[in-house]
Amino acid sequence: MRRCHLLCLVLTATVFSPVLARPGLAQDGEIRLLVRGDDMGVAQSVNKACIRSARDGIVRSVDIIVPGPWFLDAVRLLKENPGLDVGVHLTLTSEWERVKWRPLTHAPSLVDADGYFRPMTSQRPDFPPDTGFVQANPKPEEVERELRAQIEMARRHLGDRVSHVSTHMGTAVATPELRAITGKLAGEFHLRLEAPRRPPGRWSGNSLSAEQKEEGLIKLLEELGPGTWMIVEHPAFDTPEMRNIGHKGYENVAADRAGVAQAFTSAKVKEVIARRKITLISYAGAGP
Repeated sequence: MRRCHLLCLVLTATVFSPVLARPGLAQDGEIRLLVRGDDMGVAQSVNKACIRSARDGIVRSVDIIVPGPWFLDAVRLLKENPGLDVGVHLTLTSEWERVKWRPLTHAPSLVDADGYFRPMTSQRPDFPPDTGFVQANPKPEEVERELRAQIEMARRHLGDRVSHVSTHMGTAVATPELRAITGKLAGEFHLRLEAPRRPPGRWSGNSLSAEQKEEGLIKLLEELGPGTWMIVEHPAFDTPEMRNIGHKGYENVAADRAGVAQAFTSAKVKEVIARRKITLISYAGAGP
């Protein structure tokens, strides 16, 4: 019996977890795992850690924030690593307090008074007014134009190796109208699209040390059953750049995401994958 468990296992608390858009079915008894590194384009540290997590670790797909300040650096690194599967992390929010990005298009309803994307998908009571994207009543035509521009820019630089789209913080699928726009664009560009879903369990989180993340990931992999599974997280390195990234309630971004990179490149984690004969895949197909 062929079966595919469409389940995302992990995500940080600040984003929605996606369901794998079915890159093939697992054979009887086979364990297939897609590991994705998110947020390339946000910082040089993130770009380098995603590449390291693929070269020396278990990541087989990466997603890129096209309006991010380090997008062109991400493009350079991806061109140096042509076998790595790439997705567009459709972006309508800019969450960090001291590092921001703007839309590629003229989109007045999508931005705050300074012209930046708003930080949160929905207004948080502990955040200043006008910091929730949905409550700002974004115009559908501006959303579609902006998301289209992000996909087109990624394709212009990276060509057909762009295999899928996902959504930064779940914003581009936060309402039925937004989901319809995102689905339309995915179909038009022949890209896989994820549907948001909360995970049933976690191995990571900003309250856990790097060692705890590594132990949690090993435990998850040891218990993984047959089927097709997905892990999504945000690798980075603990650098001065990353220590200046954060927002209220999530100030230890650098240490948290460095722990993810450590887990993704852990020799112990790779040993479990080899011993259990877990097949690492990407959206584009089976990986090495």
